[in-house]
Amino acid sequence: MSPDREQPEEQTAGQPEGQPEEHPADGLDLARAVARVTARSTPGRRTAVRRVAGATGRGPRTGRVSGAHPDDRDPQTLDAALTRIVDDHGWRIDLKVASMFSRWAELVGAEVGAHSKAESFADGKLVVRTDSTAWATQLKLLAPSLVRRLNEDLGHGTVAVIEVLGPHSPSWKHGLRSARDGRGPRDTYG
Repeated sequence: MSPDREQPEEQTAGQPEGQPEEHPADGLDLARAVARVTARSTPGRRTAVRRVAGATGRGPRTGRVSGAHPDDRDPQTLDAALTRIVDDHGWRIDLKVASMFSRWAELVGAEVGAHSKAESFADGKLVVRTDSTAWATQLKLLAPSLVRRLNEDLGHGTVAVIEVLGPHSPSWKHGLRSARDGRGPRDTYG
């Protein structure tokens, strides 16, 4: 090198000629680098797909234009929206069972419904309370046909067994006829 040739001020000792000085990538430079890498990693793609938040709140979705055909972004009827919520949360069986409690007399018949009441339902077991022991016996005999009738309405296999309970017996622990340390009357009720 000759002494009359001086290095330009921008050039540093370790830099090749024509390269700008390196600095930490942050801000706009980092965004440009990420965009370059992303553009290279999706070959065959002509344009970038715009991501927009979905109208249903289910996350990002590709930007598409609504056409003549209905899709999930169009206004929905209340019935369709409630059906989707019930299906998403798995409430269909619970709602059918709740409707069974409110329509008990309609499902089992007016006479049986007048003397019995569905009390609880869990794991396929329906507990029914009657107002007398005679109706409890009658319902135990009718249980297989009731199971079939309820499963037709609720769905196959929903009710597996019906447990029939008689009326609540009166408590002799308090009141006029209570005896201290007594075992109570030995009578049957119903």
